[in-house]
Amino acid sequence: MTEHRLFAMPFAAVYPAYVNKAERKGRTRAEVDQVICWLTGYDAAGLQARIDDRSDIRSFFAGAPALHPNRALITGVVCGVRVETVQDPLMQQIRQLDKLVDELAKGKAMEKVLRA
Repeated sequence: MTEHRLFAMPFAAVYPAYVNKAERKGRTRAEVDQVICWLTGYDAAGLQARIDDRSDIRSFFAGAPALHPNRALITGVVCGVRVETVQDPLMQQIRQLDKLVDELAKGKAMEKVLRA
């Protein structure tokens, strides 16, 4: 089985899409960063460093300081895919982040997005 081409894409290439999606719905870049940091364990400086060094998505998630233990609570459908049934661990992490940004953009309260 071949690897998904998304894995080699620079995180810096998808990050603006996350921010644009949220900002179009009245949310902020800071809120997108908060969601990403919650999921991955990066702090603001670490997130910015990964964006600046153009790490691919595989490296971005592999280098995550601490994936949040509550990430298993991220369920539902995003882009036609049920997040909790994705078999590949990296693809599941990508879909979890997609789902969090989607919920943020849909106006969900931050404490609900972050499963608090």
